Amino acid sequence: MSPRNKRILWLIALILLAALLWFGRHHIHFKWAVFVAQIRLADWRRIVMGLACIYLGYGIRGYRWVRLMRHREKLPPFSLVGTQVMGFTAVALIGRVADLCRPYLVSKKTGQPLTSQIAVYVVERLFDAGSMALIAFSVIVLSPAGALPHPEVVRKAGFLGLGLTVAGGLFLVAVRLAGDKVAVLLGRAFALISAKAEHAVEKKIRTFHSGLDTIRTFSDFAVIAVSSLVMWVLIALAYLVTLRAFVASPPLAAMTPARAVLLMVFSGGVSALQLPVLGWFTQIGFVAAAIGNFFGASPEASLGCAAALLLVTFLGIVPVGLAWARFDRVSLIQVAEESEHAGEALVHHAPEEPAQQV
Repeated sequence: MSPRNKRILWLIALILLAALLWFGRHHIHFKWAVFVAQIRLADWRRIVMGLACIYLGYGIRGYRWVRLMRHREKLPPFSLVGTQVMGFTAVALIGRVADLCRPYLVSKKTGQPLTSQIAVYVVERLFDAGSMALIAFSVIVLSPAGALPHPEVVRKAGFLGLGLTVAGGLFLVAVRLAGDKVAVLLGRAFALISAKAEHAVEKKIRTFHSGLDTIRTFSDFAVIAVSSLVMWVLIALAYLVTLRAFVASPPLAAMTPARAVLLMVFSGGVSALQLPVLGWFTQIGFVAAAIGNFFGASPEASLGCAAALLLVTFLGIVPVGLAWARFDRVSLIQVAEESEHAGEALVHHAPEEPAQQV
């Protein structure tokens, strides 16, 4: 990401944070003593359970990546868990600009080309989006009347999410069966914008097609799909038990799975704009506002719960990731910079250096 784009993201985040602070000061009567009481009375055993679910999810992530590589290189089932843990630690501390840390770390560890690992990254992200959409659609459709806030809006959003998932699945099949033709077709469409856009789209489609080559049989697809669904069920369970941990707040203590999934989807959308440190507070603010508006929890309980959710689902892996990086002698800041530069080099056709073992 260019320095100019980084400055724009920081400016947007600062504006959003300032807006949240202004709104909170003028429209929310916050009592710090009640907030402290909500934290003190929370059932921390449930919060630890939520953290355990997230840790199990990282194990599944590592296994899934190994499975996606199995036609290129045979690896022990959980040999890449460390790359996932360190990669997400980098994202938590540095921001979304560190997203390429995981494929970069896998490339360095296994000696596979970075392009192949970026392709795997794209495929796993597609399965993440599809799994989350299917889980959300299922709970929305199966929920009884009155179980969800703003049911009409939520149901329309659920059907929209399902439609996008089906469209994504059909696109996946088209690219898998005729990647070159799809690349040329979409490239010609984007040629109306510019030759640069045409070339970039064709390159991305071919990279995606290379990643889909990792799924060669129905067995491959089934294992990846099931592991993705299990992982997202664990994440949804982490949300549910963390919400229910705030036993002093009746709306949160009685939280239903459907409402927890709804909040999970909202939180996932907010986390798309993740800047270092500052992004933590904007995410807490937006999630706290959603908890208060959607479920009727008090401002104090909402803020405490939002902070706990960020700790469990996002920041809880940081101590483990830092320890793992120290043990493997990996500098996360250096890896983030190198992965960003390597990604930019690939876009501009710079030749890729052979990955080195670490």
